[in-house]
Amino acid sequence: MGVQNLSGRRIIVTGGASGMGEGLVRAFPGYGAEVVSLDLAEDAGRRIADDAGASFQQVDVSDQHSVDRAIAAAVDTLGGLDVLVHAAGIAPFAPSESTPLDLWNTVMAINATGTMLTNQAAFRYLQADGGAILNFASAAGLDGLPGKAAYSASKGAVLAWTRTVAAEWGRYGITVNAIAPAIWTPMYDKTRSEMSEEQLVRHDAIMAQQIPIGGRLGDITNDFVPVMAFYASEGARFVTGQTIAIDGGTLKVR
Repeated sequence: MGVQNLSGRRIIVTGGASGMGEGLVRAFPGYGAEVVSLDLAEDAGRRIADDAGASFQQVDVSDQHSVDRAIAAAVDTLGGLDVLVHAAGIAPFAPSESTPLDLWNTVMAINATGTMLTNQAAFRYLQADGGAILNFASAAGLDGLPGKAAYSASKGAVLAWTRTVAAEWGRYGITVNAIAPAIWTPMYDKTRSEMSEEQLVRHDAIMAQQIPIGGRLGDITNDFVPVMAFYASEGARFVTGQTIAIDGGTLKVR
């Protein structure tokens, strides 16, 4: 239960066709926000946006022309921009010693370059009156994640980018923060479905040790959305350059 108010806030959410991005697209209109969802998956993205009372634009976040066009169209629909939530990203598995170059380049293009492109496009509309950018990073960008070296490296880049532009863009009244979530999503369901019973038991035992609150990944609706609603609100205007862990205590203060 939260008291966040997003009334009148004009918000773009990338990655709005699935997972945590979908959760925000579905929830934020209920907090009073006007929302445009961006995603590469047009059918699912448009259906979810329609269900939520939001709008939709297709985008390839790794392509500058696509990003600039989609952000411009979204801002036109919203009549301005207050918040960008950049949730789009991928996390493929590959051992570090045999990560293919094309996979590395794809992960970097979507996760790291996509962050730069969407942030730059949003900056042009936030520069005059300020606003907020919330980039999705990961604990993997700080601690690494075995089996996902490219993903970890890309999220490390997101963290460094976020801290840098937070320092550079503060004079425009723009806050830029990184979100490090540990939230249960359909992608995580798929990962669990691919584990053997023995692997699943070991995995859950590790999670129980690593996550102080609840011993498992958090819930999108109850644990994730209310926190994001605060950081998308005007009440978070004095917070910038931070890594915000919504993870039940997995990451500790650094």
